Amino acid sequence: MSNDKSILLGAVAYDSKVVTIWEGIREHFQSEDVPMDFALFSNYERQVEELLKGHIDIAWNTPLAHVQVKQRTKGESISLGMRDSDRDFHAKVIVRRGAGITSLKDLDSTQARILPLYFLAQAGVDLSRVKVVTFDTDPGKHGDTGTSEIDVLRALHEGQADAGTLGDLVWVNEQAAGHVDSARVEVLWTTPGFDHCMFDAHPDLSPEKIELFKRALFAMSWDNPKHRRLLELEGLREWLPPREEGYRSLEEALKTD
Repeated sequence: MSNDKSILLGAVAYDSKVVTIWEGIREHFQSEDVPMDFALFSNYERQVEELLKGHIDIAWNTPLAHVQVKQRTKGESISLGMRDSDRDFHAKVIVRRGAGITSLKDLDSTQARILPLYFLAQAGVDLSRVKVVTFDTDPGKHGDTGTSEIDVLRALHEGQADAGTLGDLVWVNEQAAGHVDSARVEVLWTTPGFDHCMFDAHPDLSPEKIELFKRALFAMSWDNPKHRRLLELEGLREWLPPREEGYRSLEEALKTD
């Protein structure tokens, strides 16, 4: 970690808009007299490693990366904040009409990841009867691009799978874009809620930098047109304080994965 007052933040470049977002946030931080810069990574695994080595001060992490950081620091990493949209995420189990699946107990084919599989098991689904077909079209990005979920939806429409899981946001966006044929697919089940992204700070980050970061972050306002443009790009209306209870299910799922 640097000894000066500048904060170095890590983010994963899952889309070209990431540069626009963080350049704008850096400009906002500077207007708040908080010097900040960012480093972009191609995957979360590398970002987590660089945070743990102290090469960056703070990382903007997915839920999986957040839990990994917590576990590897034995709970000593510092959670700083999250989006309002990060709270109470859900995934949906989508089924192909005509596949004979009318309840979770009927599942015999699905595309899923850690939490959907965990929630299905918790709901009584015999996972030994589930053939998991994975779509790794955005390796290292933990689903940020949504590409893998779109591949799942395509497989359902084309009859290559009987059931699959998509995040709420992808499902809503694909419906709005006219990419969902309701005559072919339908929602069978919605998972319990879980939380998504988090700003994670290295355990040794100075209290001064932590307070400067939080002050500048929480000063962003939807009512400010400059801020609103960035908030819209990042998919939120308001930055919120951290909470850990929304990651408990993921922690449990990783124990059984």
